[in-house]
Amino acid sequence: MARFKLVATGGTFDELHVGHIALLTRAFESGDHVIIGVTSDEFASKYKKLNHGFDERVHNLKEAIKKEFGASASYEIARLDSEFGPAVTTGDVEALVASAETGSKIARLNEIRQKNGLAPAQLVSVELVKAEDGRPVSSTRIRAGEIDSRGRLLKK
Repeated sequence: MARFKLVATGGTFDELHVGHIALLTRAFESGDHVIIGVTSDEFASKYKKLNHGFDERVHNLKEAIKKEFGASASYEIARLDSEFGPAVTTGDVEALVASAETGSKIARLNEIRQKNGLAPAQLVSVELVKAEDGRPVSSTRIRAGEIDSRGRLLKK
């Protein structure tokens, strides 16, 4: 049973992997409806090189959600041109679903929400999924050819 009516989560979702599925699983378990922020190409390019453009990333994300959670999953996708997107402007967002690493930004998110006259959002933390080598699964590592989307080490 969901604890919140509306939760938000986000990412670049360049190379979809088991960590993204864990994040989305927690989001769908925690909220009746989920806003999923996907970073725009412009915003993401400030800190990483992408293999896929925004439209392709959104398409792949929708396909993964349909496969993993069914066609009835209640969500919407928002384009992120800044760090927090709708989580700082939408008062209905009750919680942010994020990794513990990203969750450290909840204080800053809530400062912005307070300035905007919104109630603070709670953090629903998700553990990072580890690859076979014990290091976190990430799109960066997949792009580098270190691991596959399930965290298995690739032979070089």
